[in-house]
Amino acid sequence: MPKTDHRIHLTPTKVAGLKLAKAGQRYQVMDAVVPGFGVRVSDKSKTFILRAYFLGGASAARRAIAEVGAISLAEARERARRWRDLIARGIDPADQERREREAAIIRHRTTFAAVVDDFIRDKLPTERRGRETERYFHRDLLPAWGELPITEITDLQIVGLIKQKARKRKGVAMTKGSGGPAVAIALLMLTKRLFQWAVDQRVYGLTISPAAGLKAKRLLGDTLRPRWRTLSDDELLALWRAAARTPYPAGPAIRLLLLTGLRSSEVVDAAWDEFNFREGIWIIPPGRMKSGLAHAVPLVPDILAVVESLPRFNGGKFLFSTTGGKSPFWLNAKVKDRLDRKMLRSLRAMARARGDDPRSIELPHFVIHDIRRSVRSRLSRLRIAEEVREAVLAHVRPGIARVYDHHDYFTEKAEALTLWHTQLKAIVAPPVGNIIPLHATA
Repeated sequence: MPKTDHRIHLTPTKVAGLKLAKAGQRYQVMDAVVPGFGVRVSDKSKTFILRAYFLGGASAARRAIAEVGAISLAEARERARRWRDLIARGIDPADQERREREAAIIRHRTTFAAVVDDFIRDKLPTERRGRETERYFHRDLLPAWGELPITEITDLQIVGLIKQKARKRKGVAMTKGSGGPAVAIALLMLTKRLFQWAVDQRVYGLTISPAAGLKAKRLLGDTLRPRWRTLSDDELLALWRAAARTPYPAGPAIRLLLLTGLRSSEVVDAAWDEFNFREGIWIIPPGRMKSGLAHAVPLVPDILAVVESLPRFNGGKFLFSTTGGKSPFWLNAKVKDRLDRKMLRSLRAMARARGDDPRSIELPHFVIHDIRRSVRSRLSRLRIAEEVREAVLAHVRPGIARVYDHHDYFTEKAEALTLWHTQLKAIVAPPVGNIIPLHATA
C-alpha cells in the first residue's frame, strides 16, 4: 500500500490498480503533475481530491472532486487546475460551481424549446387550430432554434428563417405548410406571438421581442396572391391512381379529400368518435373547423367505403395515423413529392397512349389545398345551388347565422356529393375502351 501523500505520476492504470484500504483505514496518493491533486482511498471507495488553502481557510483543506469512475483522470485533473485558478483569484470553487449549476438550470428553462413547451401547454389546448400551430413549432421553428436561449435569438435570425420559408424552389412541389409565402407569413405571425407572450410572462429574461418590428409586407412584399389552380380531368385521374397506389394512411386520406372537398386538417385529424354510422353522419366538431362551427358530412356510399376500409387501432382514436391511432398523420412534403412522381408517370403514360411525346408532359405545381378548389369548381359545373356548394365546403356565407343546426342543408349536401362522386367516377374509371393500361410502380 502506498504511503500517505506519496507523489507519483498518476495514470488511469495506476489509479485503477490502487487497492482499497483495510477496514476503517484510508490513504491518499498525490499526483506529481498537478499540485495538491490526488486520490483518496478508503476501505470502500476511491475519490479524486484537491488539497489547497480554500477561501477563508487558515490551513490547507482537502475537498472531494468526484468519485473515481464518475469522471476520468483527465477530467479530474482539469477540474483541479480550474479550482486552483479560482482559488488564486479569491473565488471559492464551491460557490462558483453552485452559481454555474443555477445558471445552467435557468438556461435550460429559457431555451427556445422550453419556452415553446410552456406556450403550447398554456395557450394551445383550448385553441381551435392548436394542433396545427403545434406542428409549425415542431416542423419549422424548433429544428432551427430549439437549443438556443430565447434571449439570444435575434431579428436577423428570424428574418433569415422567414425568407427561407418564403422561397419556393423551382420544380419542387410544396404541400400546405411545407413552404411558400403563405407559410412564411404564418410563421412570422406565430413567432411574433410567441416572443411577445414570453416578454409578458416576465420569467424568461426577455424584455423586448426581437420580432416586434418585423412586418410581413416589408419582408416579403406583396407575395400573397389569390390561387386559381384547379386540377384537370387528366390530373384528377392521375391523382386518384396515385392515391390508389399509395398505402395507408396517405392514399386513403387523399381519396377522402377528393370525395369531400374538405381541408386537409379536417380529414387527417378525423377521430372515430366523430362518426355516427347508424345515422350516416360525420360531425366535425367546432374546434377542428376554420369557421369555428360544427360541420356535418353525409356518409354517402363512396365516403363510407373509404372510412370503413381504414384500420381500427386498439386504444387509438385517429383514423389516419402512423402511431397506432394515438396521433394524427400529416400530409407532409415527402408524401406530396411521392404523389407528384406517381401522377407524372400516369400523365406521361396517357400521353404515350394518345400518341404524344411523353417527355413533353410536365405536372404543373399544385398544393394539397388545390384539391378542395377543384371540387368546388366541379360542384359549380354541376349547377348545384351556391348555398349548397358553400355548405359542402363548410364556408360561412355572409348573412347566414353563425349558429345553425348540424343538419342544415344536410340532404342537399348528400345529393351534391353523390352527383360529384358520379362525375368523379366517370373521370377516374372511364369506359373500358378508353382505359389506358399502366404498369404498377412503387
